[in-house]
Amino acid sequence: MSGLWRFAFCAFLAVCVVDAGVTYAQRIKSYVQEIPGTDVKFKMIAIPAGTFTIGSPAGSTGRESDEGPQKTISISAFWMGEKEVTFAEWDLFFKDSQLPQQKNIDGVSRPTAQYIDLTWGMGRSPNHPANSMSQQAAMAYCKWLYDKTGVFYRLPTEAEWEYACRAGNPAQYPFGNSPEQLKEYGFFKENSGGKYHETGKLKPNAWGLYDILGNLSEWTLDEYVVNGYANMKSTDPLAIPTRRYPRVARGGSYLDDAEELRCANRIPSRSEWNQRDPQIPKSKWWLTDGMFMGFRLVRPLKTPTKEEIERFYEAYLDK
Repeated sequence: MSGLWRFAFCAFLAVCVVDAGVTYAQRIKSYVQEIPGTDVKFKMIAIPAGTFTIGSPAGSTGRESDEGPQKTISISAFWMGEKEVTFAEWDLFFKDSQLPQQKNIDGVSRPTAQYIDLTWGMGRSPNHPANSMSQQAAMAYCKWLYDKTGVFYRLPTEAEWEYACRAGNPAQYPFGNSPEQLKEYGFFKENSGGKYHETGKLKPNAWGLYDILGNLSEWTLDEYVVNGYANMKSTDPLAIPTRRYPRVARGGSYLDDAEELRCANRIPSRSEWNQRDPQIPKSKWWLTDGMFMGFRLVRPLKTPTKEEIERFYEAYLDK
């Protein structure tokens, strides 16, 4: 691991010290973020610090071997997007002619034009979740949003994502172990009609997060490691990426069966998600076969310094 990567990730995972007697829940509140110069805004939900058991117990329905061994993890407080990033938000980034140059992303300062309809006719209203982008493109959006707002945004770590998804519930789903209620909370194979849907149409989980299961699968920051929990840190863990594939996605999508939408389910990214791209080299922005991929934002409670933030983004966008 390079010194740049080590520095960047240590910086952004720094933990804020809390005064005695003052809880994170008392210091962190949900808020609405406006994007300057536009009428677009989105809500960030306050996620309190706490501990939870990551993974699923042996013998549970649908469990896969990479979901264990279970481990108790402590998570620092953060904010998470109430909904998946929508086209209303993403299109501002895509169309912004003033984007700063990003290294090694198709050699241009913004995403290349899509040569096919990557929504596949499923809809492109402002409230539809933005889809078909690579993890690197999602991080480039975070960098652009930071430049616009001055607020440090990034993708969630895998542990943060599962912690927020569970919302204090150790069961298979945020609402319990039976998938019978799933259609009330997420769009999946049984109720999606073979397409994604506008965000926020179903029930949120107990912490107010919509579509945390289903609709689109969501990128995390982590590299996918099959037995990653065995050596996982017990506080704010992250598997720092060392290669492009595989990375971890979570949540399942409108194409998946109910078992794939379990809180503990881990989805390794694959190069096949971009197999129909005829470009040489293949685009680092778009996934021609990843129409099921999206993302949501996270903001850590403690903001790194400007220098640390720049080095973090540089490390990710160079990878």
